[in-house]
Amino acid sequence: MLFSWLKRRRRRKLLAQPVPRSWPAILQRNLPFYATLSEPEQEELCNRIKIFEAEKNWEGCRGLEITDEIRITISAQACLLVLGRKDVHFDNVQSILVYPAKYYAESRRHTGGGIVYEGIEGRLGEAWYHGPVVLSWEDVQHGCFQPNDGVNVVYHEFAHQLDMQDGLINGTPPLESPEQYAQWRTVMTGEFEKLNRQSERGAATLLDHYGTTDPAEFFAVATECFFEKPLAFRRRHPRLYNLLKDYFHQDPAVRIKP
Repeated sequence: MLFSWLKRRRRRKLLAQPVPRSWPAILQRNLPFYATLSEPEQEELCNRIKIFEAEKNWEGCRGLEITDEIRITISAQACLLVLGRKDVHFDNVQSILVYPAKYYAESRRHTGGGIVYEGIEGRLGEAWYHGPVVLSWEDVQHGCFQPNDGVNVVYHEFAHQLDMQDGLINGTPPLESPEQYAQWRTVMTGEFEKLNRQSERGAATLLDHYGTTDPAEFFAVATECFFEKPLAFRRRHPRLYNLLKDYFHQDPAVRIKP
């Protein structure tokens, strides 16, 4: 209880502070979505960034110096995901590790048929349960400057963090009602199976084929597409779009000017 009171007091102090002078230029330069937000949404995003960037431990890896640009660019994209979710601040994320570019790590995974792959694997990012989010700054920048290609490593890894909030990594984040869980199961299962069928045929798809890996990756891939290609997503996957719209309490498609 004392810890919660101290956290609320600290956050009130953060919110009372003015937006630092460097932030607007960074947001306008690096984040095209920022200009599509209404003024109240921009204000709310900045308030969330104040809390997010102050409460996380930022570490540059392989000699990368953590700058305001890195912190605010990453924070803004993470906070966009929870812009409509009042009390979500990614409290389960303590640290954010940023590499200059793609990094390599040991990997162990089952490939089917009893075969286990072990080796060194290149990565753009990863998310750990009650652990850090790891990101490649080069690929974060790609997500900024190619905002409509459906690929955004920050959205992807922080979607995993949303998924993990109930302690499970299964593509189903904590939801608001039994009815929402039932709808989620029906729509997500159907869309996941559809993407797998299309992928097996080699068909072109709006959703990245990486989403066929498992339901957790499907949710992360769908989140990327929801925020980066909302018009096409709404047209081609209306049930999935509406499901995510209800979950995120946002409708990215309406922000796009005709």
